[in-house]
Amino acid sequence: MSPPKYLVAIVGGAVAGSEATRILTDHGVGVAVFEQNARPYGKIEDGLPRWHDKQKPKEYEKINAPLHHPLVHFVPSTKIGRDLSFADLKDWGFNYILLANGAWRDRPLEIEGIDDSIDKGFYYQNPFIHWFNHYTETNFRGLSCEVCEDAMVIGGGLASIDVAKILMIETISQALGKKGIVIDPIEIEHKSCKKVLEENGLTLEKLGVTPCTLYYRRRACDMPVASFKPGASEEEKKKTQQTREHLLNIATEKYLFRFQGNSLPLDKIVENGRLVGLRFIKTEIKDDRVIKLPNTEFTVRSPLTISSIGSVPEPIEGIPMKGEFYTWKNWDLGELDSHHNVFGLGNVVTGKGNIVVSRKHGQKVAEYLIHEKLKITPPLTPDQYKKVLEKIQARQKIVGYDGDFSSWMKKAVPHEP
Repeated sequence: MSPPKYLVAIVGGAVAGSEATRILTDHGVGVAVFEQNARPYGKIEDGLPRWHDKQKPKEYEKINAPLHHPLVHFVPSTKIGRDLSFADLKDWGFNYILLANGAWRDRPLEIEGIDDSIDKGFYYQNPFIHWFNHYTETNFRGLSCEVCEDAMVIGGGLASIDVAKILMIETISQALGKKGIVIDPIEIEHKSCKKVLEENGLTLEKLGVTPCTLYYRRRACDMPVASFKPGASEEEKKKTQQTREHLLNIATEKYLFRFQGNSLPLDKIVENGRLVGLRFIKTEIKDDRVIKLPNTEFTVRSPLTISSIGSVPEPIEGIPMKGEFYTWKNWDLGELDSHHNVFGLGNVVTGKGNIVVSRKHGQKVAEYLIHEKLKITPPLTPDQYKKVLEKIQARQKIVGYDGDFSSWMKKAVPHEP
């Protein structure tokens, strides 16, 4: 049987990458999926907190299905820019390269020198969530995070709420354990902190736990936990803002963390080489802009601060960037500037950690390639296809992948205690 006429490299095998893989292979296009981890689940596995134990398996199945296709060449444990340069990938001879590598780098907290305090009273959201999702595994070798009461979370949105929930769940679980009450943190999340304490005749005060506080530079009604519909009227926007406040109130009531809006961090407080607090200034919102209010500075001391102000793509040598993002010639279709055959899809373009949005964007870009770009793209000759495939197989051999996706996934399961 003759090989496919086209061969596309997809960097990242999770939501957007797997959706693009499905569409391309359905149209007879060969696909090589380069995945930085052993498993292709991206932020479904490492960014979505592990209490989503019913949702995760369903998403895993959706991601796995296209990767079983005979036209797919899965290349695990291969990070572009670390294990294989972008320049080398370009030289391999693919017709197109699709970047579905997501947004794994935390947006820096704009306080000079704050990163010197990482793992010394300060964490960013991504490694913290990764720790929470994996610390129970016997083979976990990542950053070991500490959790303590009266912590601060800086940010706004669903991810920030998740961080606050983890802090409350873990500190309550630890405090209950000291009283001989053993409850798994995931059970606490499912029931809510409030209900678990009520069932045991306790309150935070009786348990001796001081809650964490989520600080946001804008108002509660501005938190992006619900989005405006395209073309929304002022009345519809007002209803969305009310929904945002309602959702935040539900979260604080169930998980017992505190919220303080209109508070922008300005500077750090460091003692003995450890971050022990932040200096803030109060703000107001005018024409959707954050305005600092003069003479409103205040200080908050805390043993732990976690920044959760968003995620952006990691820089890769050879891929042009403007600010925090890759330089897209066409944001809607993810066409990369200065590289005619490179496109982005999913979170690396949209900047939204939203499963539905990422899957739809992956579908849109893949269909554009099928119906527009491949029609004007010279196909690979059988010899050209063979040479690219040889390079793919050489990399697979290095990482110990024998070409059988099912057997690989059985071996790549995390070790639970």
